[in-house]
Amino acid sequence: MKKRLLSVLLSTTMIAAVLAGCGSTASSSSQDTTTPAEETPADDGATDTTTGDDANAETDTNAGTDTAAADGTADAATGVEGLDIGVCIYNFADNFMTLYRTELERYLTAGGASVTITDGKNDQAEQTNQIQNFITEGVDVLIVNLVQSSAAEQITDQCAAANIPVVFINREPDDAEKERWTTEGIKATYVGADARQSGTFQGEILLATPNKGDINGDGKVSYVMVQGDPENVDAQYRTEFSIKALTDGGMTVEELDKQRGDWDQARGQEIVANALTNQGDAVEVVFCNNDAMALGALQAIETAGRVVGEDIYLLGVDALTEALQNVIDGKMTGTVFNDHFGQSHAAAQAAADFAAGKDLETLIGVDYIKVTQENAQEILDLVQ
Repeated sequence: MKKRLLSVLLSTTMIAAVLAGCGSTASSSSQDTTTPAEETPADDGATDTTTGDDANAETDTNAGTDTAAADGTADAATGVEGLDIGVCIYNFADNFMTLYRTELERYLTAGGASVTITDGKNDQAEQTNQIQNFITEGVDVLIVNLVQSSAAEQITDQCAAANIPVVFINREPDDAEKERWTTEGIKATYVGADARQSGTFQGEILLATPNKGDINGDGKVSYVMVQGDPENVDAQYRTEFSIKALTDGGMTVEELDKQRGDWDQARGQEIVANALTNQGDAVEVVFCNNDAMALGALQAIETAGRVVGEDIYLLGVDALTEALQNVIDGKMTGTVFNDHFGQSHAAAQAAADFAAGKDLETLIGVDYIKVTQENAQEILDLVQ
């Protein structure tokens, strides 16, 4: 049922540019024993080995597309049997990337790949060393969630020199770097959603409220922006395009505060608590670049005696389980579903296609989905 509902929800909102292959089952070794970070912090020192059968057991939460791209309704990746795939995650403690890497590992191992996942611990030097180790080991393909998007050129060149294709995920290299892959014939691609869309969706959710975010009726939307990492393209675009959607919708805006929250719940709480103390009732809207920071913001909002939907609005991105429940309960105005099913499956297919010698576009996209009270329960049913 989850497959079917997800396919319906995503069939008109997802794009991908990868082709299908064929596969079976195998084994996986991983430095990952964590549950989703919103429930239990990651244990950086643990290792876990799963077999293909284990990874494929009782799993029915896959994404679909409207093309012959990554087959999101399949239980296993195709074309990966026998491949040795290294996966580098920027930080195991990240809520969203915990969901992503868990599904990626399950999908790849169910298809017959051997998968090793490393934790960059939010340290680019650490991750670069891990990538070099994978290169030395001679993996067939690397899937990399960069600590810093600016490191893409260095990582790409390392992989290209070793003739190892690289699939970047979640954190997008800039356009100049992607263009270089084409001009130099480098086997690299980026799989992810367009962060501009997620920011736009946040703004559109706010515009759909009765007062379009202008709670006090003074003719402007006064907001606080809790940004992820300002060097990250997703953070930049979500920040810019959430506000652009408001101005494009005819609203005047006023930025009361913008602070770096590093995608962290505790930082989100701290930033919003300070903003509410300093700005008081002038704060009408809190935009957060992800749901983890929005969860922290909600704690600060409730502590200050404010009520979401009555005297303040709160928006996030990712559609984490707790955030979805908050939307259902009216404690968050909305969020944006960052489809880890579709993205992880498309990344797996890109790895398969590179290993098969195929050429890929430099960008393989998967759409976001706007989440409000109208559809939050449907999305929650999918991700649970």
